[in-house]
Formats: sequence, C-alpha cells, structure tokens
Amino acid sequence: MNDIWVALIALCGTVIGSFSGIIVSNKLVNYRLEQLEKKVEKHNSVLERLFKLERRHEVLGEKVRAAVQRLSELEMCAR
Repeated sequence: MNDIWVALIALCGTVIGSFSGIIVSNKLVNYRLEQLEKKVEKHNSVLERLFKLERRHEVLGEKVRAAVQRLSELEMCAR
C-alpha cells in the first residue's frame, strides 16, 4: 500500500514539474517573439523611410535635370 502512495506522489511531482517547465518555457518563447517583433518593426520603419528618401531623390534629380535643360535653352537663346 505504501508503494502505491509513493508512486502517486512521484506521479504528482512529475506532472507538476513538467507543466511548470512547459509554462516557463512558453513564457520565455513569448518574450523572445515580442523582442523579435519589435526589431522587425524598427527594421520595417527604416525601410519605409529609405524608400521615401529614394523617391524624393528621384523627384529632385528630375527637377535638377529640368532646370539644367532650361538653362541650356536660355543660353542658346542668348547667343
């Protein structure tokens, strides 16, 4: 009879230990996922700003080319 009680106590200890280990591991995984999501969010915002700057650079380059063309035309008319 004592052997059965010892086995039941050991079973309860094993079950409690296993579930507590699973819970702690799950919390750690969730924390690490949150940290990775924050890093990805920062990275994505940097990429968005980079794309906006590239578009702005293209527009400004086009304006400069147009201004140079107008200056060339004015120089040709002045001659």
